[in-house]
Amino acid sequence: MTSQPDQVKNQAASDQTSPTSSREGSQPQAGQGRGSGRRTFLAGLAGAGIGAAATLGSQQLAQGLAAPETEPEPPLAQAKIPFYGQRQAGIDTPPPAYGVFIALTLNQDLEAEGLKRLLTLLTRDAARLTQGQPSITDQEPELAPVPAQLTVTLGFGEKIFDLTDPAKKPSWLKPLPAFPQIDQLQDRWSGGDLLLQLCCQDRFTLAHAQRVLLKTARSFASVHWVQEGFRRAYGSEKTGQTMRNLFGQVDGTINPSTEDGSMESQVWGGHDKLTPWEEGGTSLVIRRIHMNLDTWDQADRPAREDAIGRKLSNGAPLTGQEERDPADLSATNELGFTVIAPYAHIRRASAQGPTEQILRRGYSYDLPVAAAGGFSNHGESSGGVSNSGLIFCSYQTDPVQQFLPIQERLAQLDMLNTWTVPIGSAVFAIPAGCQEGGFIGQSLFS
Repeated sequence: MTSQPDQVKNQAASDQTSPTSSREGSQPQAGQGRGSGRRTFLAGLAGAGIGAAATLGSQQLAQGLAAPETEPEPPLAQAKIPFYGQRQAGIDTPPPAYGVFIALTLNQDLEAEGLKRLLTLLTRDAARLTQGQPSITDQEPELAPVPAQLTVTLGFGEKIFDLTDPAKKPSWLKPLPAFPQIDQLQDRWSGGDLLLQLCCQDRFTLAHAQRVLLKTARSFASVHWVQEGFRRAYGSEKTGQTMRNLFGQVDGTINPSTEDGSMESQVWGGHDKLTPWEEGGTSLVIRRIHMNLDTWDQADRPAREDAIGRKLSNGAPLTGQEERDPADLSATNELGFTVIAPYAHIRRASAQGPTEQILRRGYSYDLPVAAAGGFSNHGESSGGVSNSGLIFCSYQTDPVQQFLPIQERLAQLDMLNTWTVPIGSAVFAIPAGCQEGGFIGQSLFS
């Protein structure tokens, strides 16, 4: 029996003596042209190349299968903000890219027991949705798994207290006094019995949460108004950067902070002259402000900065270099005029006492305009090529002591009134948070 090495040797000897494989003195066989051998040789090389390529590809595939790269989880897939706690989220938490504010009108025949049922259901749904879980009755549970920093905050109008415990109604819980110099308030953006504030980094998640909560509420209440707003998209700016409104100005530089205790003092009632309406509660004033971009376009940069009192480039006061430099309201120029004008917005909005601080947490809005064209003049809240503005949200312990004095000064004299018109106004009491098993507003039923 011939061994495998002997077979290889015999085959090699046979190849060497074969006429067709001899390099010298061999003649082509009948029917075989001179180029035939060359073509066969080249074909062999090509075959060898294909084989080598296939071998190389197999090795690469094997390596890829052996050590797959781990796909990083999307950053918002598990971005959760706790729902349960002494205080509701969505106030001193960093504001995300999108916000929806929904005012509900309670049904006329709704009684305290029905209201309790509504608040229990809303709390249950909100607690699940904010953690990336579908509500118990969710018909589209596949839309819920991405929490994207969703927060749901409830606010109470006067009727909530009328149905439960009128003695607990805060004295400030009523419409703001009229400001006839500037206001053109519309009912469709004002008032409300129950507020749902939804904020999120993902518009898709927000839309789903909004629908789930409104389906839960529709047997108890009807929608009075919906205001949708936005900021810069998630990841487009550094964390903590002050937002800009659609005028291009920084909005909210002088805000209470969790780092220096001013948030605790001014928003949650830690100041000795401010008393929260309930422990863990606060208040919210929402002003819908139409911004006339047509007439703003007519103002040059110096005029805009003069009206605001800040540089548009970085938000620094006209007397400083950086955004958070203190404004020197007494500084004068070479002609003896104050650098920051008497009518400048930051001068009129500056705190005149230790309690005049508010947390500004606004959102811009920009609605489509049908048959856009023409020009919107000063003092008009419609027309032109845009319908834009600011959902101005102010959080504070007591709006009468903190918000109202500032708003009165702005109504009397603020150059920005040339380009803005308030068209909506509402005040809500923000109740405390709750623990698991409880519900928002539970203290009103005890």
